[in-house]
Amino acid sequence: MWFRAALFCVFAILLALASALLGHLIPYQFASKVGAQSVDNILNVLATSMLAVTTFSLTAMVSAYSGATSNITPRAVQLLVDDSTAQNALATFLGSFLFAIVGIIALSTGLYGESGRVILFGGTILIIAIIVVTFLRWIEHITRFGRVNDTIHRVESAAMKAALAMGTSPRFGPRQRREVPDDASRIHHDCIGRITHIDIPALHEVAQDLDGEIVLSALPGTMVDPSRMLAWTKARIDDELVKRLRSAFTIAHDRAFDNDPRFGLVVLSEIASRALSPAVNDPGTAISVIEAGTRVLTAMLTHEPDEDEAPTEDVVVPAFAFPDLLEDLYRPIARDGAGLLEVSIRLQKSLAALATTAPQGASDCAAMARNALDRALKAMSNETDRETITQIHLRYWPAP
Repeated sequence: MWFRAALFCVFAILLALASALLGHLIPYQFASKVGAQSVDNILNVLATSMLAVTTFSLTAMVSAYSGATSNITPRAVQLLVDDSTAQNALATFLGSFLFAIVGIIALSTGLYGESGRVILFGGTILIIAIIVVTFLRWIEHITRFGRVNDTIHRVESAAMKAALAMGTSPRFGPRQRREVPDDASRIHHDCIGRITHIDIPALHEVAQDLDGEIVLSALPGTMVDPSRMLAWTKARIDDELVKRLRSAFTIAHDRAFDNDPRFGLVVLSEIASRALSPAVNDPGTAISVIEAGTRVLTAMLTHEPDEDEAPTEDVVVPAFAFPDLLEDLYRPIARDGAGLLEVSIRLQKSLAALATTAPQGASDCAAMARNALDRALKAMSNETDRETITQIHLRYWPAP
């Protein structure tokens, strides 16, 4: 945000210098016709108004952050903070204020006369045009900024981007753990936090130096501590190589969306759980979340990693287990929305759509659908609702 504001300030300084050094090149008659002598009043109005607009914009952004924290989920606030339109608007208004202040100071020095004011006047008109365009875009943007649907769309887009950047496809079937040989060298980290990024090219360089294979045992989003193994290799490693291996793992206090598609699914389920709480009671939002999450999972299942994205042969990266992905999204919604027929119906249909997209994961989808059905039958008090959800379940998952 500071970069654009700094650009406005630098532009104002350069414009003031240009007015002082090149003002004599402009004919006095032209300067008197364009009304450059009024630039003092324009800059005063600009400074006063931009300070108020900047304060208003900052207040609106903070209100959106607070609303998302209390009404949606705190994990989605980072996506609002990273919104480029909001940052550009605030930076433009703040930069315009700085431009006006620098211009007023430059005029008060008396370094140039009426001819030099023409350059400053032209720059001021340009800044006003930028402000008008930015302000119109900001008004249109703020009408939906931080709303529930807008936040769901942001989380879906972030999760979709992370899903399309995956180097491997999800692994179907039961959860698997690769056995670690007793003589293997285990790599641990001395920090406690979440893995937000793994530098595969850096691990590839280490593997080449070792002339061996490095097997990862932790993926982005994993909580690590000194006792949690990050990777292992059969080759012998020294302290210098251990440092290089550790540096390939970025550890932070909180999870991030960029390289962790499971985090996007978790945040979507949190939005649905908040909407299904008795205090909110908004099943429509939960249905929107189910549909968004289904699109993300479909993207994961149909995405074919590029050769540049795929891990190298000497760095083994375990794939995300498909049952874990289903549990991240559907299990909290099935638990909190078990008593609502419309939510249960959408769950069954979404799981059936995933099973059609990835037949190899149909058994996992069927298991999740049966779990959601059991929860619904126990939570629904109306017999007709129980019969309806049972019929819909049997339509997609016939009894053997």
